[in-house]
Amino acid sequence: MLERYFKLSERGTDVKTEALAGLTTFMTMAYIIFVNPSILKGAFLTAGTDTAPSHLVGSPDVTAAQVVGALTIATCVAAAVGSILMAFWANLPVALAPGMGMNAFFVALAIGDVQTPWRVKLGIVFLSGLIFLALSLVRFRETVMAAVPDAIKFGAAAGIGLFIAFIGLQHAGIVTDHPITLVTLGSLTSPPTLLALFGLAVTGGLLVRKVPGAILIGLFATGILGILTGLVKGGGGFFQIHSPLPIFLKLDIFGALSAACVVPILTFLFFDLFDTVGTLMGVGEEAGLMVDGKLPDAEKALAADAGASVVGSLFGTSTVTSYIESAAGVAAGGRTGLASVVTGGLFILAIFLTPIAAIFGQAVVTAPALIIVGYLMCGALRKIEWSEPTEALPAFLTVILMPATYSISGGLAAGFISYSLLKIVTGRAREAHWIVHAVAWVFIAVYVVIRLVAGGGAPQ
Repeated sequence: MLERYFKLSERGTDVKTEALAGLTTFMTMAYIIFVNPSILKGAFLTAGTDTAPSHLVGSPDVTAAQVVGALTIATCVAAAVGSILMAFWANLPVALAPGMGMNAFFVALAIGDVQTPWRVKLGIVFLSGLIFLALSLVRFRETVMAAVPDAIKFGAAAGIGLFIAFIGLQHAGIVTDHPITLVTLGSLTSPPTLLALFGLAVTGGLLVRKVPGAILIGLFATGILGILTGLVKGGGGFFQIHSPLPIFLKLDIFGALSAACVVPILTFLFFDLFDTVGTLMGVGEEAGLMVDGKLPDAEKALAADAGASVVGSLFGTSTVTSYIESAAGVAAGGRTGLASVVTGGLFILAIFLTPIAAIFGQAVVTAPALIIVGYLMCGALRKIEWSEPTEALPAFLTVILMPATYSISGGLAAGFISYSLLKIVTGRAREAHWIVHAVAWVFIAVYVVIRLVAGGGAPQ
């Protein structure tokens, strides 16, 4: 049954490989189970004091711990639903979860000088997801993906790779912040960094020797050594489960229908669209699933992404998107949606076994895997037509600005705008699809008009 539905043989894989890939993807993105609630809680809680601790805004009987627990449930459910939708709808090894960056924008979202109520924010996410889903069903987003030139597709794959590697280097402590140069070399003798370097050496060595499951083995080796040395700790008792009720189905859809919410809705929609497109192109290219520069069943993949955002908003989390960490599963051999089924199932299990996920989802443990995956994805650079400046320069800007701006959307914006302008000034505007030119102007509007005229800021 699995063979027929997921077309395992046709894609050169088997059940064991897909299960290993799904587990690998989960291990590299399990950090979101804990990071997302820690970020989102700022939108749901009052500012506590020594005498009056934080509680859910509008519900003084709901404690901060209960809110974080509900957000944990929302994160796991949204990730599980999204990954499983992607599996059965699009048959792709792409996992989903609430997006980093978008959760920070959710917290900071204000209309004018007034902070938007959290219920209205959830309504905004719901409506943006619903519009996103409608656009997917009429094949609008698939048309956009088909119009994207190879330069930006390959640039996006490599840029995401550098982005992943940069995140991994930060998590490892190899790269740290600096007040003058922004980033600098960290302390290579600190215990967490030494642990990450150990994991990098083990994973890299296994990869060079072509050991199956090298990334996953490296994850487990790093986590186990971290436990033995006391650098990695668990997250409490086993089989704990929280209640989703404090924020479940509490969204205010009618409140989000006001004219003041149009820009936030479009902002969530716009950046989710291009984060998703960039991730799907990058992961699809790495998995060898692109056919004539297109991703088969792209409209189904995009619809699954949109549907996950709708479900996530019902449970109380910010926009759900396809995760670049899926490339780790692809590097482990994942080629079908069966890998995403495994990942989704593990997110469901994580609801009950959060201490285990807490151990192997910690940043220092996943850092080596992210660095290795980044290296693998940069192989797309060889496919860029470097001898043609109107192709190579947009690709380069796409690649470099993803990690430099800490945003997939930022890199894509640079790629689209430069590609359109270079084709126009060289008198070759017709070489670019009209959608490319249109998207370039939309990016300009978002980054310039909204930021400078309306006084807002595009999410990073």
